[in-house]
Amino acid sequence: MTLIQSFQGSASDGTALTAVYAEQSASGVALAIVFPGSELPRLVYWGRPLSAPETVIGLYDALRPQRVSGALDYTAWPSVLPTQSESWIGAKRFEIRRDGRELFCKFAVTDIKAETVEDGNVYEMTVKNGYPQWNVASEPKRTPTITATAEDVEQGVKLIWTCEIDVSGLVRQQATVINTGDGLLEVGKVELGFPVPADATEILTTTGHHLRERSPQRQPLTVGRFEKVSMTGRPDFDATLLLSLGETGFGFTRGNVYSAHVAWSGNSVLSAERLPYTTGMLGGGEMLFGGEITLAGGEEYTTPWVCGSFGEGLNEVASRFHSFIRNAHRDWNAKHGIAPKPRPVILNTWEAVYFNHDYDTLTALADKAVESGVERFVVDDGWFGSRRDDTSGLGDWEISQEVWPDGDKSLKALADYVHGKGLEFGLWFEPEMVNPDSDMFRAHPDWVLKPTAGRLPMQGRTQQVVDLTNPDAYAYVYGAMDKLVGELGIDYIKWDHNKLVTEAVSPYSGRPAVHEQTLAVYRIFTDLKAAHPGLEIESCSSGGGRVDLGILEVADRIWGSDCVDPVERADIQRYTSLLVPPEMIGEHVGASPAHSTHRATSQELRMAMAFFGHMGIEWNLLKEPQADIDKLAEWVAEFKKHREWFAVDTVVHSDAADPAVRVDGCVMPNKAAAIYRFTQLTTSQTYPAAPVRLPGLDPDKVYEVSPLDVSLDLIKQDITNGQSPLGWWNPEGVKMTGRALETYGIRPPSLHPAQAVLFKVVEI
Repeated sequence: MTLIQSFQGSASDGTALTAVYAEQSASGVALAIVFPGSELPRLVYWGRPLSAPETVIGLYDALRPQRVSGALDYTAWPSVLPTQSESWIGAKRFEIRRDGRELFCKFAVTDIKAETVEDGNVYEMTVKNGYPQWNVASEPKRTPTITATAEDVEQGVKLIWTCEIDVSGLVRQQATVINTGDGLLEVGKVELGFPVPADATEILTTTGHHLRERSPQRQPLTVGRFEKVSMTGRPDFDATLLLSLGETGFGFTRGNVYSAHVAWSGNSVLSAERLPYTTGMLGGGEMLFGGEITLAGGEEYTTPWVCGSFGEGLNEVASRFHSFIRNAHRDWNAKHGIAPKPRPVILNTWEAVYFNHDYDTLTALADKAVESGVERFVVDDGWFGSRRDDTSGLGDWEISQEVWPDGDKSLKALADYVHGKGLEFGLWFEPEMVNPDSDMFRAHPDWVLKPTAGRLPMQGRTQQVVDLTNPDAYAYVYGAMDKLVGELGIDYIKWDHNKLVTEAVSPYSGRPAVHEQTLAVYRIFTDLKAAHPGLEIESCSSGGGRVDLGILEVADRIWGSDCVDPVERADIQRYTSLLVPPEMIGEHVGASPAHSTHRATSQELRMAMAFFGHMGIEWNLLKEPQADIDKLAEWVAEFKKHREWFAVDTVVHSDAADPAVRVDGCVMPNKAAAIYRFTQLTTSQTYPAAPVRLPGLDPDKVYEVSPLDVSLDLIKQDITNGQSPLGWWNPEGVKMTGRALETYGIRPPSLHPAQAVLFKVVEI
């Protein structure tokens, strides 16, 4: 049930109150907002639905702090957009200037609208031939939405604040700033916030670098401000996908936790802040350079959505983001008449051949791909212009006659060969970048972002950034891609983004341009996909450098990391899945030793680590013995049995006490079955490994737990150090209740380090 109600009343001091209670019952989330007088709203409740919504009017008196000594007359109790006019003395969250002078706004709310917006689709899942099917329900999507209009009349600034609870349970905030005065109004920052309960005292974020994205880090929320800022024109490797505040010791399965995310692919900030007078405040927004957003009279700026997710443990928090993204893609498919399909198994040529393209090698590789069960063949960098290495040719989006001469060994001939094998054909592009050593740059040096007319930004990978805010540059890039998609019959684009966007001033506008550049990127994605129905686009950014809800709404998957070493991928993928559903994370089986780390690993670990995601192969199969290709084909076939369920399943991770192990799984929506992966990353203090708990099951159901066929024979795979049989590791397995599995758990096989197995849990 969707519910939104408004209540009127008065505080104990006579202040007129308007309270709004909103609820998405099916998602188990409710929100309460109170408007005191004409002030901006206070978030007074965020959690499970309340049995008596009418009581939220009393939360103002229940939570409002008293005045205390040594401070202002009004003790800080932050609104969703705190300013100094309400006694907020923390970091600036609303920063605007008129004609170069900073304004200190005090907004008066002039209108409050609380309504259920009926717009968009609701999807119903049925099961046909053992696999999930999605249909558009007859009833529209209902979204409880609060919209408040506020204004500082004296200073000519209007604010429209919107808050909604999506069917996923995700809470989204957005603000629009309108210049209603004379002169130019410059917007510097609009950082919206979610106040959280006092016992949310521990912060979880992720950090990282190239080849090691999403490394978790924890710290207490002390008085002060912790922030993660992304100023490279993309979230980048060090970005935290979520900034989470929770009860001390919260994990994947335990503890109330509140997480925030900025749905934006440009510059942004996520923060956790606490004053001596307040509880914690989660916040986020776009970061803008001086002069980047300047509004003339009547013009407006709208922030990216700032998303909040509440749950008991991170698994529930993540499930809300997954549900939101999955519905966004169902919406696109329904709007454009595109039938959903299972995620095709990919072979990407990069680590197989790098820049060494030729027709005979790639057709032979395509043949091996077919043997392995591959369904999509993607040609990576090196097919265009003078691009024989990464120093030249980028931006010259014409097929290289040197590598792919016209005729029976052309790139078109390869695409036709691949299609003739029953495979989809994909091609690599890096549309936002250019090499200075390229025809494009020589002809149009003004088509790049640069701080001055005479100086380029520091380059990265011998690249500069194309100014897609320039209509001519945009038309060239889009036109070249559109033409090639049509001529070659491209089914899939691997879109890369390798240079950090720094000193990003547009020669076309004369202003910093990250905001408009980001919107231009979204537009190319959507325009290409609309022009070529069924075309899919991957967002790669030196690996996992651009992962956010903004890009996830327009891209069909992301590349998790340039590192496919499965030991590193264990946590990269785990923490990427806090935001991204598994079917949208590119997870590939690579070579051993791994190209990025030179670590040797078993084929079983490499295949198991790619099993839950959008499975692919990043490996020169022409150099591998037939036995390994046959083994790969066996695992690919097993993956295909389950991938359609993985795309609707609830992703779970277990809070294992042993830091040497990982337990990850996918559980059917009705909890009738699940598949789990047990990974022994290093040796454990406990020998053999202790029992592990399996989250996400129905505690009252009885299940049969048994190994998947591909992991059944531990001795043949030579991955076990157990010297006697494990009682349940056989086709018959063992029968257990969900409650026993989630509390005392089950003993995993004793494995050598850097090994993994898969097992299934099926309701009896």
